[in-house]
Amino acid sequence: MKPLCATKAKEIAKVKELFRISEYSAGSRSIAQMATDQDVPLSRYRAGRLMQKLGLISCQIPNHTYKKTGDEHVEIPNHLERQFNVEAPNRVWCGDVTYIWTGNRWAYLAVVIDLFARKPVGWAMSLSPDTELTGNALRMAYESRGRPKGVMFHSDQGSHYTSRKFRQMLWKCQIKQSLSRRGNCWDNAPMERFFRSLKIEWVPTYGYRSFLHAQHHIVKYLIGYYSQLRPHQHNGGMSPNNAEQKYWNDYKPVASFS
Repeated sequence: MKPLCATKAKEIAKVKELFRISEYSAGSRSIAQMATDQDVPLSRYRAGRLMQKLGLISCQIPNHTYKKTGDEHVEIPNHLERQFNVEAPNRVWCGDVTYIWTGNRWAYLAVVIDLFARKPVGWAMSLSPDTELTGNALRMAYESRGRPKGVMFHSDQGSHYTSRKFRQMLWKCQIKQSLSRRGNCWDNAPMERFFRSLKIEWVPTYGYRSFLHAQHHIVKYLIGYYSQLRPHQHNGGMSPNNAEQKYWNDYKPVASFS
């Protein structure tokens, strides 16, 4: 193995030093600038190549952008009309998708919540924000809640909710679809608040080490801390599980006589 030339050895040492001093957050642009300022001239390209060879990955999360799709636009009314206070479980579900940093790329989390107690009842994670992702989350909700009848499902107008495949799934499950108005996040405010709580309370600032780590930790939040323990103002300080349990304890179905 040929010995490294003095210049390359100096560059490698400086890249390692600056990356450590930055607490593993500096990217190639910052490394190149700092090294050059300290009399070790580096271009951004050169710094990036050295970081790649050394296995140094910045813990800064890059900006996220959704890819545009060519799916057809559909006209489905906003049947929910911001009527977020629901009288019983399995009357209205809301769904949405958010993105999570998983070490070296974005992953996508689809969640379905029951509006009655703001309880997560279905979820799925994948590396693509597509119909398969949202369909898996809806399927989990439908099966885990005992295939209820008469449910309304509300979401934004993302292509993963307006695709023909997703609408066919709703039709088969006899679920009525409702869509937010285009560009109006307040039409799906409970989902916005849920994801805000998830990211503020639970997701690490710099994301997760891997997809599996993210998946395990987020499921722990959904079925553990959030559903079982976390007090929710909407539920009068009760957790979603306790609020639902109280409903069923107090529930007195009307007897029918033939």
